[in-house]
Amino acid sequence: MHRGEDLGRWVKAQRLGWEKLTTVQQWMCEQVLGITPASEDEKPKPPRTQADKWTANLAAARQFFVREGHLKVPRKHVETVLCEDGWELQFRLGAWVSNQRSRAATLSPERVEQLSEVGMRWS
Repeated sequence: MHRGEDLGRWVKAQRLGWEKLTTVQQWMCEQVLGITPASEDEKPKPPRTQADKWTANLAAARQFFVREGHLKVPRKHVETVLCEDGWELQFRLGAWVSNQRSRAATLSPERVEQLSEVGMRWS
């Protein structure tokens, strides 16, 4: 920590977002700070199948419910989930919950039950 800034998190963000840095920023990171881009195996793998995406968003909903005690998620809320390997993944939880609520009639009974268990209010 330096002046309230988590430097480890900052370095990690630079390494993972290397392509978003300008050429000058990349040069400064490498030449001045000794920071190199993250290798492909270091980058977190996003969920791939629809089932994986459902599971990941449901985990984010559970985390929100445990912390807040409800699932009244503001539409623009983004939930950050810490993975077991130390990576942080962000989910647009507010939009996802709203979409599930509007699709209630087409969701499988299993998914309705899973959402109900984490405090989903259907109306």
